[in-house]
Amino acid sequence: MNQYSRNCLLVLLSVALLLCLSCASPPPAGNVVDDLDRTINIDEIPQRIISLAPSNTEILFALGLGDRVVGVTEYCNFPEAAIAKPKVGGFSTVDIEKVVSLEPDLVLATQIHSKTAIPALEKLGITALALAPGSLDEVMNNITLVGKITGQDKQASQLVNSLGTRIEAIASRTQNLAPDQRPRVLYLTWHDPLITAGTETLVDDIISKAGGQNIAYDISGHKAIALETVIHRDPQLIIASIGMGTGEDLPWQYVKNEPRLKNTEALLNDRVYKIDGDLAHRAGPRIVDALEQMAQFIHPELFEEIN
Repeated sequence: MNQYSRNCLLVLLSVALLLCLSCASPPPAGNVVDDLDRTINIDEIPQRIISLAPSNTEILFALGLGDRVVGVTEYCNFPEAAIAKPKVGGFSTVDIEKVVSLEPDLVLATQIHSKTAIPALEKLGITALALAPGSLDEVMNNITLVGKITGQDKQASQLVNSLGTRIEAIASRTQNLAPDQRPRVLYLTWHDPLITAGTETLVDDIISKAGGQNIAYDISGHKAIALETVIHRDPQLIIASIGMGTGEDLPWQYVKNEPRLKNTEALLNDRVYKIDGDLAHRAGPRIVDALEQMAQFIHPELFEEIN
């Protein structure tokens, strides 16, 4: 082999090496902190992921990770491809044996799993990371975190930027509204008993960003509210969650038919609305759809162009 051939071979080898390096998997995330303030070590990019919450499942698929998802809950119904995945139980009733049998290298859990499922999995040497956001900003942070630990940083960044643009389009029109320009809002999670979304919930953050005032300002989380309190605080509009389990639109029907609510401003002005509970309660990318819908409900004069 002459010198020219050797030089050509070296050039080709160098190019091949550069191509291999550029196609190599991103480095593992290392130590990350989840929403339960636990430090989790991710020493390898996970290839077999189980989701214990519909919101986590939606994040994974939105980041193009559907082929790595090996197990989901019985309630993970979006996107359609998630329905065909093996089931590991319900949202709060995780089948640990089934999880183990699927040999995951990462389980994405949430707050509800903190006392039972997560300790059980960790005892078996299975890495579990909890996502439990209470605001839209925290949802965006979770998407970024999942992108980081799965090597999908670019996809996560693109998704967060896209969602952030839509959030800003709402917030920019409502952030300077005076208190008397912010209608009083009751969000009804369930009707028997009356359950609403108070502070430290995604719904509360959505109501605020959409330009409303949550009348459940002294309640934390999704908890009961007395009908007398609702009547006294006189909501100017009521948004009822529908599609929860087999409940269909029962909360909305309750509001429309409860005689003790007929003199509230919401009923007098026919401002009672429905929203898909899967949108409003799942801390994934579709939460921005819920924000856009609620913005239309609360300030139709500001958001007529949103489809």
